[in-house]
Amino acid sequence: MERTAIVGAGFAGLQAAMELERLYRRSPEREILLIGELNYFLFTPLLPQVASSYINPRHIVQPVRDVRGSRRFRFLRGRVEAIDLGARRLRTTGGTLEYDSLILAPGSRSDDFGIPGVRENTQDFKSLEDAVNLRERVLDLCEHADHSRDFMERARLLTFVVVGGGYTGVELMAEVRDFFYQYVFRKFRGIGKEDVRLVLLEAAPAILRSVHPSLARSAEERLRKGGIEIRTGAKVSRCLPDGVEIAGSEYIPACTVVWAAGVRAHPLVEALPGPHDRAGRALVNEHLQLEGYPEVFVAGDSAASASAPSAPRIAPVAIDQGHIAARNVWHRGRGEALESYAFADKGSLVEIGMNYAVVQIFGMQFRGYFAWLVWNAIHLLKLVGFRKQVQVAFDWALAMIFPRDASSVRQPRSCPLCHPPEAISPQAPHPAGETRLAHR
Repeated sequence: MERTAIVGAGFAGLQAAMELERLYRRSPEREILLIGELNYFLFTPLLPQVASSYINPRHIVQPVRDVRGSRRFRFLRGRVEAIDLGARRLRTTGGTLEYDSLILAPGSRSDDFGIPGVRENTQDFKSLEDAVNLRERVLDLCEHADHSRDFMERARLLTFVVVGGGYTGVELMAEVRDFFYQYVFRKFRGIGKEDVRLVLLEAAPAILRSVHPSLARSAEERLRKGGIEIRTGAKVSRCLPDGVEIAGSEYIPACTVVWAAGVRAHPLVEALPGPHDRAGRALVNEHLQLEGYPEVFVAGDSAASASAPSAPRIAPVAIDQGHIAARNVWHRGRGEALESYAFADKGSLVEIGMNYAVVQIFGMQFRGYFAWLVWNAIHLLKLVGFRKQVQVAFDWALAMIFPRDASSVRQPRSCPLCHPPEAISPQAPHPAGETRLAHR
């Protein structure tokens, strides 16, 4: 039996598995094996809304086996540790697997650009766990700042810095701002608007560089009016446990720094032979094939296609590449000509908090409340599974009526750096045994 192995159950990998299932529906001798480290598919565009308590974390994940349904492709939960391209063999945490064709779509990781302290002192924002941890961190800091009598300490606890002015950084900062204005300022009596500082840092001259300039300017204006400090041309030179340094001179004290400044290829892809780009992505031909290994295709965030080297690393691109990679596996097995990948810009959608977004689709531009409705509709339709669509829609509807849920679901842990004992008012002592928030 011939086996096609797909590494990664994200947008590209899942799309490839479903397309191969469709193509090989009448070929039972073909085995399709999807391998993923997690047993669920994560809808990453909604991660910022998890961090702001807007939606329930479980509502943006769908078990892979539920997505599969009656489809016959197999799913293996495990981590691929190494690839032997010559022997066509994968070494996984569960053993060794052989393949006839391989689609690599393992996703990406954050890129620290070699800046000191990024790994140790910043919050990552790539996974569901990252979003939940950030939510818990914001809540913990607010709880402690609410009773702090030290103005400087309260300012440091309530300074939140997001590094990276792309889609993720902008939407995350807008969601954090909404959480403070719609919940914290109303419920925490010891925290006022003057206590909170929200800073968005971008090394480039402008934020949202992949969005039409007029829409990017509208987004920036909206963020600034909302009280967010935007610093462009601000190159981070060092990240410390209690703040961030810009250009080797300016220092911003902050207890929370979120790193959303860029992505790098998965280590598995970086270890592949052949040329790579500056972000470690494998340089593949227009058919998404790895140089020297025509049976290996790379799709998604870890692929740099010769026919579209500047394609952004966003979900629509990953989906299209997963689709093309799957079709080329099928064509190759039939001895047919392969299809070429070509980047087609399907538009831009950026949410700037509740009731406002900037959208460009079908050659038209929208901004404001109507654009926000379009953003919601498109993302709701893109969610995998009717159940998840209903759950997220209810989350959005309830947020219009009731306050966001600010219950902390974990036991706080000790962090003398962020919460020294003297920062807490003696009139509001913490119960014996309660400790502080932990760093990464």
